Amino acid sequence: MLKDNAVMKRLVATGEERIGKLVQQLMSNEKFITGIQTAVSRGLSAKGTLDKSIRSALSAMNLPSTGDLENLREKIDDLEKLLGSLEGKIDQLADAKKK
Repeated sequence: MLKDNAVMKRLVATGEERIGKLVQQLMSNEKFITGIQTAVSRGLSAKGTLDKSIRSALSAMNLPSTGDLENLREKIDDLEKLLGSLEGKIDQLADAKKK
């Protein structure tokens, strides 16, 4: 019902136009862009520091980190492949002895 209302359509169009102009002004403002870049950079740096601190805390409590678990998972996958290969070779040898 509101979608068909001409007044609502005009309000939405005006709002979109004004927001578009505001975004253009912000994106052309060097100080704004520099501020956003600085904020993102500091946020990433803080995340890195937090991740390092969490890994240290987990290590101090003798608990594995996500990276440790991922490494373990990769080793388990490699072992499963190796066991599958060995099983295939054993089957081939068993079949050859039967003949």
